[in-house]
Amino acid sequence: MKYKFIIPIIASSLMILSSCDDNLMEWGKDPEHGEITGAELPLALVEKISRYEPLKVYSDFSLGNGIGISLYMSDANYRKIVNENFDEVTPGYEMKHGAMVNSKGEINFTNVDAFIAATKSAGLKVFGHTLIWHSNQNASYLNGIIAPTVIPGSSGTNILDLTPIKNGTFTGWSRNNPGKGITTVANSGLTSTSAAIQLASSATSAAAYSLQLTSPNVPIVAGHNYEISFYIKSDVAGKGRISFNASLTNQYPYKDWFATGGTWTEAFATTSSWQQVKIKLAPGDFKTGSTTFQFNLDLGYLPNVTYLIDANTLAVVDLDAATGPVNLVSNGTFNSGITGWTRANGAADALSAGTGTANVYEGSGSMKVVNATSTATEQWRTQIQTTFTSALVAGKSYTISYMIRSEAAGSVRCSTTPGTLASYQGDQATTTAWKLIEWKITAKGGETGFGFDLGGAAGTYYIDNVLVTDGTSSGGGATAPVTIDKTDAEKTKIIGDAMTDWISKMMTHYKTGVFAWDVVNEPMKEDGTLRNGTEGDTATDYFSWVKYLGKDYAVTAFKLARQYGNATDKLFINDYNLESRLDKCDGLIEYVKYIESKGATVDGIGTQMHIGLTTDKDKIVQMFQKLAASGKLIKISELDIRLGTATPTVAQQASQAEMYQYVIDMYKKYIPVPQQYGITIWGVSDNAKEHEYWLPNESPNLWDANYVRKHAYKGTADGLAGKDVSLGFSGELVKP
Repeated sequence: MKYKFIIPIIASSLMILSSCDDNLMEWGKDPEHGEITGAELPLALVEKISRYEPLKVYSDFSLGNGIGISLYMSDANYRKIVNENFDEVTPGYEMKHGAMVNSKGEINFTNVDAFIAATKSAGLKVFGHTLIWHSNQNASYLNGIIAPTVIPGSSGTNILDLTPIKNGTFTGWSRNNPGKGITTVANSGLTSTSAAIQLASSATSAAAYSLQLTSPNVPIVAGHNYEISFYIKSDVAGKGRISFNASLTNQYPYKDWFATGGTWTEAFATTSSWQQVKIKLAPGDFKTGSTTFQFNLDLGYLPNVTYLIDANTLAVVDLDAATGPVNLVSNGTFNSGITGWTRANGAADALSAGTGTANVYEGSGSMKVVNATSTATEQWRTQIQTTFTSALVAGKSYTISYMIRSEAAGSVRCSTTPGTLASYQGDQATTTAWKLIEWKITAKGGETGFGFDLGGAAGTYYIDNVLVTDGTSSGGGATAPVTIDKTDAEKTKIIGDAMTDWISKMMTHYKTGVFAWDVVNEPMKEDGTLRNGTEGDTATDYFSWVKYLGKDYAVTAFKLARQYGNATDKLFINDYNLESRLDKCDGLIEYVKYIESKGATVDGIGTQMHIGLTTDKDKIVQMFQKLAASGKLIKISELDIRLGTATPTVAQQASQAEMYQYVIDMYKKYIPVPQQYGITIWGVSDNAKEHEYWLPNESPNLWDANYVRKHAYKGTADGLAGKDVSLGFSGELVKP
């Protein structure tokens, strides 16, 4: 044992103990626990507890503490307790994916680096917690990288009639040199339901025009700019061009579809991935007096290549024509911020400009709304409003449309203002993918604005391309956006790469500062089966790695941790309720066997043990017996004992002390010494600032709300020492 006493003790207590098992304190009612009720402990007991050494003095193994980094760095009393009493610390939240990874997938090491430097100077080790978990992830980022790709529609009205393409008749289109064939193929476009034009070159094809599809005549308005756009791919590497008829001043060479302006070039290449063509024609490109033009899709350069052009995205747009109805909202694109939009009804929710590729539908900005409330019948409690450029006219029809996405499943509706004239849209579900929502209303007359009501579901929302029209202006709207879902294989690859990036960078960065990790946290369901990602948790920080990577996600995680860390690092798997659900304990042990059968190594198993006074003690023993039989290092990783109140009685505190001691006694009795990694007490004190999110209105820890040692401190110390330490104290104790 490594404990020693400064206060003189009786000689017999200095005897060397023959074994931990033989000298564990006999379990039963400690006579000093007392039966007095009331909030304050007996004075003699208080003095006795105050004379105990720091906890780590009594421990033969690593004694840890689960703490908050911000509290440790900012609160001197909190930090002093941690430094004096523990060998090792586990950050409760700040080392997790959700805390360190931003919306671009970048890792911010700053806070954890400062924490590790501070704990190292205090002589503490840091236990890494946790690399892979289904909770506390930056789920917005992870869901964003596997979200469907949303391709905005063309920037104006498509003046091509695509009906002959979609029905396969090609009326008005000329298949001049069809090669092996130019046809329309259903369900072969960008989405699983969109059609595509299939163009196949012949075995002897060698010239661009050997496979050619020519458009109908496209009308020209003098002085106007035009844009041709579409998406194309090929089964093997291909090559093509776009050429034009005699209406253009220069039909050859031909437009480079990768250019955004009038750059002339030789040709373009195609691959098996969809890529966009977007070509602009300026007024100077047309011959004087031209009233129409035609374009050719020339794909005959190479033999035996099959090309697909998505039929929905083939468009010619007059960029100077009326772009559609006048928008009655002055700022609907948010490209220059969120001017004109304000919170209503006293809402205190966050309102700001959205940024980042995933959070902007089109252009350079969106509107971001973050609300913490969730009241299905009071959506208006989170309401963001704007005013119309002119009041609505009674009896007139209007359309309100917008693009929206949320970081998790959410809900939105619109409502017009003022309240006396309000109309209400039905609730609309939102997801992580951008969604176009339209709401058609007939005005009551005099409506001056409208708002987004987002109080139905808490979360973070991004809104873009808000359009309010009366439908009477000339022209039409832009062509519809295209949404492309990623395949299961694509999602697996993307999420696998994200796991590799996260683990490799964490292990490499902390290779000289952290030597033990929870690699995988809480992989099991309560019945002992593996989670599969369908558990239904909709929290904004929930992301199930196993859903995309399958049963071997933990195999990969352990292999990566070993590959990028140190060969001697201790790598753990960790779960909760193992003492109350022995089938879950069995399932976790079996999963460890499976992981190792796939070539990875698991050094240890962590049992969290967030327990209460009524937890079955016999099951605690059985759990330790099962864990010991695994042969792995065993760690009590997150021990705390709930009392169900923030103001416990003396009797409750005594029972809590007994339970802390019982758990430690049973750990030492049933886990062989070589397998005893150690015990981590989860949290320091009962102070409310430690329990804002974890066990609020509770008193589960060893120090009270004022950082004074509780009776549980004595129970823990006695359990660690294997005996009642206070029996060795000399001198007078204050009498109760």
